[in-house]
Amino acid sequence: MRPPWWRDTALLPSALSGLFLAAGYGLDWAGLSVLGLVAQWIALLAGAWTFVPGAVRRFIRGRLGVGLLMTIAAIGAVLLGHVAEAAALAFLFSLAEALEDRAMDRAKEGLRALLTLIPETARISKLNGDVTVPVAEIRELDLLVIGAGERIATDGVVTEGRSSIDASAVTGESIPVDVAPGTAVPAGAVNGAGVLLVEATADGRDNSLTQIVALVEQAHARKGERARLADRIARPLVPAVLIVAALVALFGVVIGDPWTWIERALVVLVAASPCALAIAVPVTVISAIGSASKLGVVIKSGAAFEQFGTIRAVAFDKTGTLTQGRPQVVDVRTVAGVAREELLAWAAAIEATSAHPLAAAITASTPTAPTATEVNEDAGHGLTGRVEGRLIRVGSSRWLDPGSLRTDADELAENGMTVVIVEADGNTAGVIGIRDELRPEAAETVQLLHEQGIRTLMLTGDDTRTAQALASQAGIDDVRAEQLPADKAAAIAALTAVRPTAMVGDGINDAPALATATVGIAMGVTGSAAAVESADIAFTGHDLRLIPAALAHARRGRRIMTTNIALALAVIIGLFPLALFGILGLAGVVLVHEIAEIVIILNGIRAARRRRPHGVRSS
Repeated sequence: MRPPWWRDTALLPSALSGLFLAAGYGLDWAGLSVLGLVAQWIALLAGAWTFVPGAVRRFIRGRLGVGLLMTIAAIGAVLLGHVAEAAALAFLFSLAEALEDRAMDRAKEGLRALLTLIPETARISKLNGDVTVPVAEIRELDLLVIGAGERIATDGVVTEGRSSIDASAVTGESIPVDVAPGTAVPAGAVNGAGVLLVEATADGRDNSLTQIVALVEQAHARKGERARLADRIARPLVPAVLIVAALVALFGVVIGDPWTWIERALVVLVAASPCALAIAVPVTVISAIGSASKLGVVIKSGAAFEQFGTIRAVAFDKTGTLTQGRPQVVDVRTVAGVAREELLAWAAAIEATSAHPLAAAITASTPTAPTATEVNEDAGHGLTGRVEGRLIRVGSSRWLDPGSLRTDADELAENGMTVVIVEADGNTAGVIGIRDELRPEAAETVQLLHEQGIRTLMLTGDDTRTAQALASQAGIDDVRAEQLPADKAAAIAALTAVRPTAMVGDGINDAPALATATVGIAMGVTGSAAAVESADIAFTGHDLRLIPAALAHARRGRRIMTTNIALALAVIIGLFPLALFGILGLAGVVLVHEIAEIVIILNGIRAARRRRPHGVRSS
């Protein structure tokens, strides 16, 4: 984890440069010109140390950028005898670079949180008994013994036993999935109450979770190669300025007045120095990022902020993002003679000792429940027990027949619910519909995005019927269901090739898609550490309406940033002919640059203004 800014050694050279620059100006004003010059040289060297070596290395590799222009501009100022101006340029640029680098580095920390889902050891079944080995030693076709509540160490197929697995962190499935012999299970999933024998289909070091890590690292590497906006503008400026300056000096040699025209050539370099251009983007980005954090929106880098303002499509994960992440009883159907409360009480009594999330939803739906006896679990199917003298069975439709309530059960399933059947003394008593409900603001969020002209879609690991039902309620037409992590990343890659696309998610299964998207947005507080670290933006709050609000904030900031860049370029273009024809000397050029910088800084600070959407809470 990076230290606080006041303890970050990466900012030390810029801080020293600023302190010695101020001291140099003070000493010079006090008449101690020699000491002032020494302080200015120290300021120049401290600031230049942060970008000159890198600019030289990139130049050797044939890459030109803002750093090279700043280096040449500082050298030109020194050759003309203006060390203070060169030190000021070095300080401003080094500080801007340090702040940008600090923000961008944060996005890559904690990637290895993905791998914490894999246990350190696993039990392998051998002819002479079970053996515990490090996960790295697991090989394909090994037989793994998975006890109740244990995590599955690598991908495999169940060969013996029945149970349910919670794969929500890996696949996005909001409801635990029943597994039996022949069912494929992913690495990182948590086993339920039964004991499973799983045949490994992947080595311990090469499974679906380790592949997720690779996908995220590759996506971040691609993002690292993207040039910053100011750098892209400055790149063609560098050779043009160098060529013109060389031609100006050569012209002086040809006409027999080399020193006058060499001096003008150096003034041209200073006039075209990108100090204003260098701060045009960072001052806006830093102001906007700081302001967004007060909304509960943490933007991790300047590059992410720049890209966020271009977004034209938003892809949502379902579980825990569009939904609340808490399964609830939403509908109950009973046969004649059985009351709703009575059915829930029977089911809650049987499920009281179960750790299954569906059991938690049922027990939470009734304040009081009788005590059940003789409770037995058929792993992967359901439970049986006695409640007030009745034999009660509670389970899935794959184990219990809904009988006369089959139409009701099908209707609940069509509405995106998981159906639980309740039997009393061998007869169907009722069906319970359980669903992870949409967040109350989900539909409003989608509508606000549509009003901004932004397309929306859903990517989820859940089954198609559940996904389509919830997407319809949210107002989303484009639904991609039953998506594995690699499928989500591929879908996002295809979308970003057409238009800038943001991905909103909160699970480990979302990490590759978050990293592949133009901008990845993680639901911070409830999200997994891997999702938060893979994303470019994280929400510390829960309200989805922050997404359209943050997008509007980023668009406004991008407009201010564009205005700043245009102003910085206008200053360079305006000063260029004035310097070329000797109308302005170095002092005049520096004065105009300083005024332009002040204007750009004040304009950039405007990006800090933002409005909190009505009804939104940041935490």
